[in-house]
Amino acid sequence: MSNGTVQVDREEGSAGTLLVLVLGTLMVAVDTTVVLLALPTITEDLHSSLSVIIWTLLIYLLITSILATQLGRVGDIFGRKKIYNAGFAVFTVGSALSGFSPSALSLIAFRAVQAFGGAMMISTSGAIVADNFPRQTRGRAFGYTSLGWNVGATLGIVLGGVITTFLGWRYIFYLNVPIGLVAVALGVRKIRPSAKVESKLDLPGLILLGVSLALFTYGAIDFASNGPDYANITLIAVGLVLLGPLVYVERVSRHPMIDFSAFKERVLAYALTSTFMQSTGYLAIVFMVIMYLQGIRGLNPLDASLILVPGYVLSSLISPFMGRLSDKVGSRLLATVGMGLMAASAGIYLSLGIGSSYYVVIAASLVAGVGSSMFYPANNSAIMANAPIKQYGSISGLARTLGNVGTLISYVIAITVASAAVPRYVAFEAFLGTSNLIGGLSQSFLVGMRSAFLAGAAILVVGTVLSAMRGKEVRQASAASYHSLNEPSSPK
Repeated sequence: MSNGTVQVDREEGSAGTLLVLVLGTLMVAVDTTVVLLALPTITEDLHSSLSVIIWTLLIYLLITSILATQLGRVGDIFGRKKIYNAGFAVFTVGSALSGFSPSALSLIAFRAVQAFGGAMMISTSGAIVADNFPRQTRGRAFGYTSLGWNVGATLGIVLGGVITTFLGWRYIFYLNVPIGLVAVALGVRKIRPSAKVESKLDLPGLILLGVSLALFTYGAIDFASNGPDYANITLIAVGLVLLGPLVYVERVSRHPMIDFSAFKERVLAYALTSTFMQSTGYLAIVFMVIMYLQGIRGLNPLDASLILVPGYVLSSLISPFMGRLSDKVGSRLLATVGMGLMAASAGIYLSLGIGSSYYVVIAASLVAGVGSSMFYPANNSAIMANAPIKQYGSISGLARTLGNVGTLISYVIAITVASAAVPRYVAFEAFLGTSNLIGGLSQSFLVGMRSAFLAGAAILVVGTVLSAMRGKEVRQASAASYHSLNEPSSPK
């Protein structure tokens, strides 16, 4: 076979792989936003309470945070193609089971199954991009996966209320089944096998991380929902204290789940930190905007979310371009400016009042949309471009873990800061779209809302500074040398 034919086959294979990865991110994004809109309906239909149903969201974040890093290692050991496709299959089965759920507790359990599959997917997807694309074109690939996320989030926002209203909330899960079946079939055919890495699982590290995050999450969510008490403060404290033994175990382990030596690479260390800071700061702002639109302006969840759609659409349109641009100029400029624009959007939101025009929200969402289209592909590309080849799976999983932990902290920040001005249960229900604030409560909530915007903006400003400190990248690996390094040992 000629070199030209080989190159064409590789390009076609990479395009097919990218299609499967985009489908994966789209599917997970659709499911995330659809569930958020359907929570009030699910609560009523399953005769549950909001404090229980909220765990249909939180269990997914918790499980993916705990398992993402270790499942990335599993992908390194057994082959990322196998783990990614198996994850897609498990995610699809979990979606079907979630649709059939007869009770709130069974729904949470099946969402856990779905989360396990999702963790298998997201922990290996970044590494698969690194396997199939050389450094100088990797940003473009991450641009398309970012496009998949933004389009998926938009579809979830637009379709979630329609499906829930006209077909019922169960169909938001059934929707994943045909997409999953097609994607698994494509993945088996299109994803190129990766070279296996000799390694072992880090069970002590996994247990310590799992217990730490579980205690912290339960305590933090109880704190945000019900206020501080001895029990939740203790849980949070124990969860944080366990990070000490976790760091020690990881430093002495022969096969650590989190290899701290990788953080000696300056660009990688700052890119991972940026992932955590962005998810912590920006998502807190998004949560507060939703609470403002529903709690103060009285919009239903669907109408409130539709106002944010322009930002998603703009980000979807320009993410591939920004990804290609990051291949040329590196990650520092785009990721830093992108996070800075997200911080600037918080400044626009600070001007919101009880009777402000909805165009203020749309303008801020557009600024944030441009920022996210710059940050995500550039920063994700930087993480994988600077990760050691033998740790692609572990680093990809670690990035997702940091992002999910940031999301959990964002939720705590939003509810806790907002509830400083209004009763905690009112802030909680306003976030879910089941209660509107009236009279003096609205004015009081504005004070808490602006404090939350300031907190989110401060986190993003710190993240912007840290992103700028990452240093300049050098992406000189040629496509030929890249493919020779990543050629699988044997076809699977």
